[in-house]
Amino acid sequence: MECTVKWTGLNGMSFLAETGSGHAVLMDGAVEGGGNNLAPRPMEMVLAGTGACTAYDVVLILRKSGQDIRGCEVQLKAQRAETDPKVFTAIHFHFVVRGRELKANLVERAIKLSHDKYCSATAMLAGTAAITIDWEVTAD
Repeated sequence: MECTVKWTGLNGMSFLAETGSGHAVLMDGAVEGGGNNLAPRPMEMVLAGTGACTAYDVVLILRKSGQDIRGCEVQLKAQRAETDPKVFTAIHFHFVVRGRELKANLVERAIKLSHDKYCSATAMLAGTAAITIDWEVTAD
């Protein structure tokens, strides 16, 4: 996996990341940190990527389990250390899984498999952050 991150210029704190898969993502800093608040912060991208990583797993596992999944949302709330490096110290994942006749035990299993075995982002963050999880199933 590869990625190149470039500072976009002398004014501000914007950075353009170009991924090995050929996609670009802009990131920016807060105004009080010299940025222009034009894009997500880098640590917001870490949190968003973690949410996407685990949601990807859950959707894939439920599809393979024959479940009629129609939606998967992960709401993440994180706390960071007050001193540098300001690592995540706690992250709560709230899953809202939507589908037709979803089996609650299979949803729970998919979420646990993601967090215990498959989601590399969660595994990395678990080194500094206390991870908590809850979930709900809604009918489509």
